[in-house]
Amino acid sequence: MANFTPLADPAVVAENLVLSHGKHTTIDTSNFAIPAGAVTALIGPNGSGKSTLLNAIAGLHAPLSGQITVTAPGGRARRIAYVLQATKVNEVLPITVREVVTMGRYATTGAWRRLGKSDRQAVAAALERMDITDLADRHLGELSGGQRQRVFVAQGLAQDHDLLLLDEPLTGLDLVSAQAIDQVIHDEPAQGCTLVMTTHELAEARAADYVILLAGRVVAAGPPDEVLLVEHLTAAYGSSLLHVDGDKLFIDDPAHRPVAGRHVHREMTIHVEPPDARLHGPD
Repeated sequence: MANFTPLADPAVVAENLVLSHGKHTTIDTSNFAIPAGAVTALIGPNGSGKSTLLNAIAGLHAPLSGQITVTAPGGRARRIAYVLQATKVNEVLPITVREVVTMGRYATTGAWRRLGKSDRQAVAAALERMDITDLADRHLGELSGGQRQRVFVAQGLAQDHDLLLLDEPLTGLDLVSAQAIDQVIHDEPAQGCTLVMTTHELAEARAADYVILLAGRVVAAGPPDEVLLVEHLTAAYGSSLLHVDGDKLFIDDPAHRPVAGRHVHREMTIHVEPPDARLHGPD
């Protein structure tokens, strides 16, 4: 079990947490905390439990045992916005970009109450942040995958939230969409939001404030330079998937190999700094 160091201001705390799908244990007994007002990356090989843990934080997956607590200052419930990695939609669904983003307000207004001025302002601001204002009247089915992902992120931004959950938000996007979402990832903590994202790319985890490394359990949790060490990554990915070539460490994750015509946001490599084998992102 990974060492557990309590945080002074946690947004999420897990104690002896066990998550499962049916009889299959997805995450074995683990303890960890996620700091408030920071970017936390969940990283690990395919099937390591990243999405399951994100669902548990969102309250969509009940623990088999142990507990996971998500609270805001003052003991009130923390407002959560959750953006799934879902760029495929029903092509004949007659819904516009503005309507999709407006759905983010339903958590506050309800589905049947008319939108007020503050709701319309929140929708407009979310469209602007994702640089999709000019797409507002387009049907969702007319957009590219990257544009759709920006729409769904805008929907999350339009929702009143203290905690923003993103499931692999940068995977397989065009450069413009990746840059727009990456900007949001780094802007949200400055606005007092806690952001938790799943990723399979080491460089994205290295850029986060906090990292939780998963492999059917929490292997390590803490700042990137304490977690992204060769010993921890070997424990998570296995020696057959992780090797060092000169001053770079490579992870070969067959679930996320490059696809022709798709933008590769960052390479799945990271520099190794001798002599203590700590890992550093690209210069």
